[in-house]
Amino acid sequence: MSRVGKKPIPIPPGVTVTIEAPQVTVKGPKGTLSRSLHPTCRVEEEDGHLVVTRSSDDRINRSMHGLTRALLANMVAGVSTGFAKDLEIVGVGYKAEVKGKTLVLSLGFSHPVNYAVPEGISIETPEPTKVRVSGADREMVGQVAAEIRGFRPPEPYKGKGVKYAGEHIQRKAGKSAAGGA
Repeated sequence: MSRVGKKPIPIPPGVTVTIEAPQVTVKGPKGTLSRSLHPTCRVEEEDGHLVVTRSSDDRINRSMHGLTRALLANMVAGVSTGFAKDLEIVGVGYKAEVKGKTLVLSLGFSHPVNYAVPEGISIETPEPTKVRVSGADREMVGQVAAEIRGFRPPEPYKGKGVKYAGEHIQRKAGKSAAGGA
């Protein structure tokens, strides 16, 4: 048995789960998430917990067992507490601000970078050099944070660019004044 797959998922109060063949819908205070599951995995609700079972011990079924359980756990956690990623902007004159449903980034280019915020995601800038991406869908939060970071990834010499909060940037030495030929 998969160690991840056999662990039951507790359903917190205020969260409702609807199971219809391959489709599972989770509804809670932070929103509603829905996902189609692999046909070899079955989901049942027992005593306030979700239990994922698989049809056989084939290699693909074993791998899908743990994946399905992890995806469902993320859905339940997302609609109850939500997920967030923090980004830091490093560089002279680099900043971010939210205007309506658009994130405007000044990243040293000759023009500002406008990023349209997707539905279900909220972006806030507590400081001009900090961006917080939050939402109920863990995959979407990570994808949006990666897209924002992708506009100007941190460079290894001075560390300028957009990085995740707490991310360590491996620094390189610049040109050294060597007396060569």
